[in-house]
Amino acid sequence: MLGVFDSGYGGLSVLRAIHRRLPELSTFYFGDNARAPYGGREQEEIFRFTLEGVHFLLSRGCPLVIVACNTASAGALRRIQQTVLPREFAACRVLGVIRPYAEAAALESKNGHIGVLGTAATVESGAYSRELENARRGVVVSEVASPELAGLVEAGQEKSAAAREAAKRAMDKLLGRDPAIDTVLLACTHFPLVWRTFERIRPKNVRYLPQASIVAEKLEDYLERHPEIESHLEKTSRRLYATSAEPVAVSKLATKFYGQPIKVVSSES
Repeated sequence: MLGVFDSGYGGLSVLRAIHRRLPELSTFYFGDNARAPYGGREQEEIFRFTLEGVHFLLSRGCPLVIVACNTASAGALRRIQQTVLPREFAACRVLGVIRPYAEAAALESKNGHIGVLGTAATVESGAYSRELENARRGVVVSEVASPELAGLVEAGQEKSAAAREAAKRAMDKLLGRDPAIDTVLLACTHFPLVWRTFERIRPKNVRYLPQASIVAEKLEDYLERHPEIESHLEKTSRRLYATSAEPVAVSKLATKFYGQPIKVVSSES
């Protein structure tokens, strides 16, 4: 099975895109809802929590895990790839969501002025700036944190006035730093769950890129190039969901965000 890990509900946007593009793939989604969101946590804590989540999926037979969380990808992915996998799961792979998103933005932006909206931890890591600069020479990157928005989504308040105000504050601050921005990355997988809110405040000359569909497309390409991984993925369209929080409550919000009924079980079961 393909493993998909997120700090909470945000990764469901990536999972849904994967299901649409690769419907035959069996998937195992694990959301660490009990400790979400990760965006305001210390880097070492983010690494530890992400490692635990990835280990949960790898130890249950997933040969490939997608870290469908920008904060976790920024704070833990490289260390897991370089130190944990060679020692414990040498035949497995763990991929993130930052590089494919940044590479797509570098290609899509017409003038090279790119804005990034993310959690505090993602912005502080500088991961997007590094990837964008590697992908396009001369790119101008502006990053702004919206520390409260992911938490509002986790609480089911994605349509609240507080969420609308948080999104507008972040966009105003971003465009205030660089009015020439023509491409904005919603660099938190929770943010697509308030996509309509962002659309209402989008200037005509600015484009948002959909991270989930880009990640799904890049995953398909990765599997075509790595048959040694692809051949070990179950293809019976089986869907499993687990959470570190109370499963009944998580199932209700997961169903709402995914758009279809989802039954989530406890990761302790």
